[in-house]
Order: sequence, then C-alpha cells, then structure tokens
Amino acid sequence: MAARVLHTAPRWLTSVKHSQQILAASGQFRGSVRSLSGLQDSWFKSLFVRKVDPRKDAHSHLLAKKEDNNLYKIQFHNVKPECLEDYNQLCESVLPSIHADPEYPCELVGTWNTWYGEQDQAVHLWRYRGGYPALTEVMSKLRQNEMFADYRRERGKMLLSRRNQLLLEFSFWNEPVPRAGPNIYELRSYQLRPGTMIEWGNYWARAIEIRQQNQEAVGGFFSQIGSLYQVHHLWAYKDLQSRENIRNAAWQREGWDEVVYYTGLGTALAGFTSRFTSARLKCRKWTAVV
Repeated sequence: MAARVLHTAPRWLTSVKHSQQILAASGQFRGSVRSLSGLQDSWFKSLFVRKVDPRKDAHSHLLAKKEDNNLYKIQFHNVKPECLEDYNQLCESVLPSIHADPEYPCELVGTWNTWYGEQDQAVHLWRYRGGYPALTEVMSKLRQNEMFADYRRERGKMLLSRRNQLLLEFSFWNEPVPRAGPNIYELRSYQLRPGTMIEWGNYWARAIEIRQQNQEAVGGFFSQIGSLYQVHHLWAYKDLQSRENIRNAAWQREGWDEVVYYTGLGTALAGFTSRFTSARLKCRKWTAVV
C-alpha cells in the first residue's frame, strides 16, 4: 500500500506544480500559491510523521490510586523440583516474621506455589506502605539482618532462576484484603503494546464492575520497574469449576464481549500467561493469604 502511494505521488505533485505555474504567470492569487506549497509540504510530512496525542501526566499518576502511596513487588522464583518442599519450609520460617515486624514498613500480601503454568514456581507479592522510600528502608534494614542473610544463602542453593517487578495498583481495583479459604488463585499476566496502557485502564475500569459480582477480583497491577508494559490481574475462586461458571456467566453481561475484544487488541502477540496457584503461608491477620 505504501509503495502504491509513493508511486502515484509524483503525478499528484506535478499537477500541484502546474497549478503554481499558472497562478504565478497571471500575477494573481499569490496567497494561493503559498497555500499549495504548504499543502505539498504537509503531504510529504504526513507520509513519515506520526501525530502523537500528548499526555499531560505520567501513566502512573493517571492510573494509580491517589489516596494512598502503596508500592508492590512481585517475585517469581523457579525452584529446583527436588527442593520445592524445603524451599516452602524455609520461606515459612522467615518471611512471616518480616511481615509481622513493625520495624519493616512492608506486608507479605501473599505467597503461592504454581499448579498450572510454569511448574515448581513460587510467587510472592509484597506491599510497601509509603512507596519507594519504604522499599528503600526495608532493603537497607534487610542487609543488616543476619537471619535474612542466612535465608538468602539457603534459598540460592534451591533456585534455578528468579525475577521481580515493582508494581502500582490500578485505581479501580480494590486493595487486596483477607478472605476466607481455601481458594485457588489465578494470576493473569498481559504484555501490552506500548502506548495502550491508558486505553486498557479505561476499558477495565468498566469491566471490573462486571467481574465483581462474585467478589473474585483480588487485585490489579501494572509494572513500573522490571519488565515494562505488563499488567497482572489476580483472581480468587473456590475451585476450577466455580471459575468456569463465573467466567461463563460474565459473557451474559452487557459489555463483557467488548472488553475481551479490546483486551486482545491491546496485548502483544504471545503476550498473555495464566497461572493457577494455591496459597502457602498464613501471615498475621491473613486467614488464607490474599
């Protein structure tokens, strides 16, 4: 299509130049000559210059909650298959004590093992009340914590790889709160096309009202540091059959089909993963984590 436009352009431009010559020879309508020249320039620019709708603020300011200053960190640990049980016991002996210590401005929102998706994987979600300063304070104190240093050394022997992200919470999602269990949790992760985050937020701000009928929505987050343009939705269900029933019922609600359609447009190719997990640790005030 682009090649066709470029091939036909010279004939169009020739007619423009011919019109300029006629107008110039008559000595009249010089303003029209200048207008045609400007049109010619703008036509060329339209081929190569993409107009951008300027944003007046950062995505994090437009999408995140204003009433609090929470920062989240999600950790993905790929564990050696033979070490998974020992890894879980190690985490259970250390992480709840950090969660419960008032000297650390952080909370262990949840920790899970993956059932379906990437196998032998542990997922931890931390919340830092106070944003980046709280994260910096926690990291500084943990470097002086001998128990945590021992934990890291032992943990390193059990892991194949690990990665993390810093996240903010969408303003239209509820903050994760304690809920009775047992539950299974689904973490749906989306890799968005750059530039579609605002549109994503607009559609899901309406969609979340549809998906709150059974209180299955736990939390919604978007990445700030780490892999960028990523969104994570966390859902809780009684079991897999309940998940099937709830998701089928959503298709009967007006507007859900439109949300699914635009969700597909906003994600990159091969940009979606889903994990089914179970809660592992019971922390202060959490009956079944998250």
